[in-house]
Amino acid sequence: MQKITLKDKSFKISIPYERIETAIDKVAAKINEDFNGCEDLPILLCVLNGSIMFMGELMKRLTFNCQIVSTKLTSYEGTNTTGAVKQAMGLTADITGRRVIIVEDIVDTGNTIVELKKILSDKGASESRICTLLLKPDAYKKDIKIDYVAMEIPNDFIVGFGLDYDELGRNLKDIYSIDA
Repeated sequence: MQKITLKDKSFKISIPYERIETAIDKVAAKINEDFNGCEDLPILLCVLNGSIMFMGELMKRLTFNCQIVSTKLTSYEGTNTTGAVKQAMGLTADITGRRVIIVEDIVDTGNTIVELKKILSDKGASESRICTLLLKPDAYKKDIKIDYVAMEIPNDFIVGFGLDYDELGRNLKDIYSIDA
């Protein structure tokens, strides 16, 4: 089993890239089904920095026209959530009256999702849906529906495919979990 070390932590491979690709294929097919023939120009909202790799792969599989907008929120320090979500960068375009698909790398506590839904509502989005590469059902206790989930995973700390440990590991194509 392949292991890596980032700073002071050891990680073992938990989701190989091939499984990630298959999961993205399936979630993209569901989104395409829901947005097939849409007349408007939906927005894909990339939540930086973690969602960049997922967003890039997802976009290649979508068959409808869409616009890309970004925002950046932070809530982690090291391997732990602070519980407080801070908006580090606002939306990069006006979303008034637009349908938005939030593209997240991971949903765990759901604090970021709650904040994003509030921001989008305050900015006048006509609708917002949530698409996540990874969902930790054991950690997610919010009432907000996650519309598109590529994969459910255990409540482990993970890195790779856009996810980081103190900004390290985002470039890894596979996903690794902390090796306790």
